[in-house]
Amino acid sequence: MKSFLKYLLATIVGIIIVHVILFFVFIGLVGAIASFSSPTIEIKDNTILKLSLKTAIPDRASENPFQNFNLMTMSPEKQIGLNKILEYIDNASKDSRIKGIYLDLTEINSNFGALATIDEIRNALLRFKKSGKFIYSYTNLGYSQKSYYLATVADSVFVNPETPLLLTGMSANISFYKDLLKKIGVQPEVIRVGKFKSAVEPYIETHMSDANREQVQKYLDSSWGTIVQGIAESRNIPVDSINALANRFDFYTTRQFQDFGFFDGVLYEDQMLALLKEKCGVGSSDPLNQIALTDYQNASVPEVPIEFNKDKIAVVYASGEIGLEQKNNTIGPELAKTIRKIREDNTVKAIVLRVNSPGGSALTSDIIWREVELATQTKPVIVSMGNVAASGGYYISCAADTIVAEPTTLTGSIGIFGMFFSGEKLIEDKMGIHTDVVKTNDHSDFGGSYPLPLPVSNRALTPYERNVLQNYVNQGYETFLSRVMSGRGLTHDELHAIAQGRVWTGEDALKIGLVDVLGGLEDAIRIAAQKAGIEKYNLTEYPVVKSPIEELFAEFTTEVKARLLKEELGTFYTTWEQMKNKVENQGLLARIPYDIAFH
Repeated sequence: MKSFLKYLLATIVGIIIVHVILFFVFIGLVGAIASFSSPTIEIKDNTILKLSLKTAIPDRASENPFQNFNLMTMSPEKQIGLNKILEYIDNASKDSRIKGIYLDLTEINSNFGALATIDEIRNALLRFKKSGKFIYSYTNLGYSQKSYYLATVADSVFVNPETPLLLTGMSANISFYKDLLKKIGVQPEVIRVGKFKSAVEPYIETHMSDANREQVQKYLDSSWGTIVQGIAESRNIPVDSINALANRFDFYTTRQFQDFGFFDGVLYEDQMLALLKEKCGVGSSDPLNQIALTDYQNASVPEVPIEFNKDKIAVVYASGEIGLEQKNNTIGPELAKTIRKIREDNTVKAIVLRVNSPGGSALTSDIIWREVELATQTKPVIVSMGNVAASGGYYISCAADTIVAEPTTLTGSIGIFGMFFSGEKLIEDKMGIHTDVVKTNDHSDFGGSYPLPLPVSNRALTPYERNVLQNYVNQGYETFLSRVMSGRGLTHDELHAIAQGRVWTGEDALKIGLVDVLGGLEDAIRIAAQKAGIEKYNLTEYPVVKSPIEELFAEFTTEVKARLLKEELGTFYTTWEQMKNKVENQGLLARIPYDIAFH
């Protein structure tokens, strides 16, 4: 009886706890959903627009209130897409109530390195300066190399006295798992085309190949060169002097950096705010009117009337890995249907395909390529490349009339590879699991079986099977080349010389004919309007964003799982996700060899 009462009481307490947790989750979700319907904010005259850029910057932010829901604080983390950041900066330049922009910068996060994203924001701020308004930049916690590059667009750059700038240049670190896999009894099965297609190297080598080292060195030099050149031009510091500081690797004080020309002043935050008041003509005892970028989106801008035009330019976002299913952060075959729908819409006069993808499924890439190619037969199609548009990302871009990329965009990587894992020694020798087979035909057991809850086969490929797969990959590579040859007007030999899986920056891709124009999304839209012969138009964005409620129920389980893992794994979450994707995405792939994170 006592045991019964004990278990009954434990059950009741458990039920109460679960309901309390669910109640607070519900309250948090209600708050998250409510945050998407904030009232219009009134802006006072002489207001400063504050750009902090503390959250990750996607090309287009999700409307899902649970997408960035923090389970620890039970509140959503507001996130703004690059498209809206550019729009709001442009609006602010025309808004008479906005006196200037205050950049409060520490680090800038976006997918695949963020360098092209920073270039686009930087160019938008340069356009803002043409309005005659000021831009000041400050950091209390210290500039990263990326955030300092953005900060140099400001009229004046300030810093906390105790946060020196550390200039080191760029590096690439690649981990190799060949010996680890050998120790646990797993054999990677690799089929590839192109000496630069190095995505499989970590599983079959213990160090970088000469070809891989060559391409990594090339795009690092190009990316760093763009950053240094931008800093040199903005701060009037010779390029050689910047590189000399990076090579010397020493901790200089902020005062010394000010003497070198990197900063205009060394201030504490209260002194920075006082300086802003002075710049705005505000008394020291009066409040400084500031509005955050996340709030400015809810502010009306009377100087920018909304016009309705029958002609449209469609901006189609292709962001994330290319797979077999369309999600918030992946590209699926559904994108082809979206492009088809736009192609058949007579009110859409041009298409801008915004690509920010490292590639993925070769099959899905070809399905999307077909619709892009058909669309070019009816209306102009302009590709705008983000931080990365490589391999499958370039595959879906190559049919466009014009390809626009930032100098730091990573692109190219024209190649195909297949990767499988067999674990005969792990399964039989180490775990003692044995399998037998009965089959109807000679190759019915192609690929073996999977006795573990892992994508690891119980046997290696036979020489015949490997040969079949190699021919399949070769055929896929030739198909890829044919798509690019058709779209870019290159011969087979010309293309093969710059393909073979090699990664290029946008700056270098322009020189070899893979890119037509250096620029960002705004430039691509302008080119699309010119080619369509229209001056007035409305922009429409695709895929159509689902309502917050639809997004919530569609992604609830996945987002909860991802959020919990992020909270638990911290900085190791990215590594876990990369390994998971590589293991799951076995088969024929058109993907860039790296997951980029520039610091």
